[in-house]
Amino acid sequence: MPQFDDTELTAAVIRSFEETPDPRVKFLMEELVKSLHDFVRKTDLTFDEWGAAIDFLTRTGQKCSSTRQEFILLSDVLGVSMLVDAVNHRDRDGATETTVLGPFYVGEHKPTAHGADISADLPGERMFVQGRVTDLKGKPLAGVPVDVWHADDDGFYDSQKPSYETQGSSSRARFITDADGRFFFRTILPCSYPIPTDGPVGEMILQVRRHPMRPAHVHFLVDAPGYEPLITHVFIEGDKYLDSDVVFGVKNDLIARVEKRTDPVMPDGKPAAAPWHLMRYDFRMKPGKGTAPKPMMAATEDA
Repeated sequence: MPQFDDTELTAAVIRSFEETPDPRVKFLMEELVKSLHDFVRKTDLTFDEWGAAIDFLTRTGQKCSSTRQEFILLSDVLGVSMLVDAVNHRDRDGATETTVLGPFYVGEHKPTAHGADISADLPGERMFVQGRVTDLKGKPLAGVPVDVWHADDDGFYDSQKPSYETQGSSSRARFITDADGRFFFRTILPCSYPIPTDGPVGEMILQVRRHPMRPAHVHFLVDAPGYEPLITHVFIEGDKYLDSDVVFGVKNDLIARVEKRTDPVMPDGKPAAAPWHLMRYDFRMKPGKGTAPKPMMAATEDA
């Protein structure tokens, strides 16, 4: 009967994957075991620490629901989500930068008319968003679905609220670009907000004395045929958390100057009842292929 010490054990576990038919799965399992075993050896992990880690992961899974994905949140705050994004988008060739999907994407919606107010029933300072989708040379891309979503004036996404199941979505929609690649809509000015801190990931963030804040932003998912799907945010210039985003998602290319306006009408010619804000952003798409992500709620569901 073999007896393993702290180094022979690693080799034995790796050998156990020798018959794995898929070479990529075999490689990933081998590297995962090497990294985990190296961590245990380097840290001289104690039984109590090992037990605490198992408990933490168990509670992380138990916190997941149909409207919350605590494991994605864990990946986000450890920088893993942005690292996966970085290694898969090393060369952008001038295309708009990508960032994390976040845990609050809920999937496709029926297309909404341009100019619609997607936050009509919510308090907050009004904002008009003008976007345009082009190729790398500036040629407009027509008929492209653009999903948008963002938090409300209190820093909550609609799917975080008990009313979501009965009242439906707010501050999220799908638009289809026109012949000039443009889309536009009304909403409210998003604010910076904390990630959920009522679960094990929040406990960890507070324990290590990190703040839980994300800078104000609007999510966009652009899925043009013949181009790589674009998952990104547009951040608001001047937000005090741009340099310390808890999920490490900010890139300079994604920061937009949002102007405060006092014009009596918005760009679509409709009246403005009070001062409002204007966000403009052009999305440059990289040729290629890929599949837009599906929501990873519960077993499958940014921040």
